[in-house]
Amino acid sequence: MVKKPKVASWYDPIIKAHGTPRPLLRNCLVAFIFGGALCAVAEYFQLLISLIPGISDKDASSIVMVIVIALAALLTGLGVFDKIAQQVGAGLAVPITGFANSITSSTLEFKSEGYVLGSGCNGFKLAGAVIFFGIGSAVVVALIELILGIV
Repeated sequence: MVKKPKVASWYDPIIKAHGTPRPLLRNCLVAFIFGGALCAVAEYFQLLISLIPGISDKDASSIVMVIVIALAALLTGLGVFDKIAQQVGAGLAVPITGFANSITSSTLEFKSEGYVLGSGCNGFKLAGAVIFFGIGSAVVVALIELILGIV
């Protein structure tokens, strides 16, 4: 077993002397409670929407995801999302809201460069990688299923 040498850092003592310790347990509990509450509210609305005649559970799930994405984007645009995220931490950054926030933030950051070359291009720098790898993974899985005859 090869032992990795410890890299001495000259700024570690400075960080320990001047940095504020993070309340790890509190942060984890707040993230767990707020993230759970967010998901519970989304689940409640999904159940309510699925009670509407003609809307299946799958359609209700899609509608709730669109609503959550739109709310996260709207709150990001209004500058509220980041303030809430500072208080609740990772509890707000469940994948769908965090992704909406990151895309909206990057599009707003570059809006002065124009809609196409500023907001459009920079908004999809992050989204493009996620979409590309998502589609690529789906193609690979589909090919494996096709070759193995699973479908």
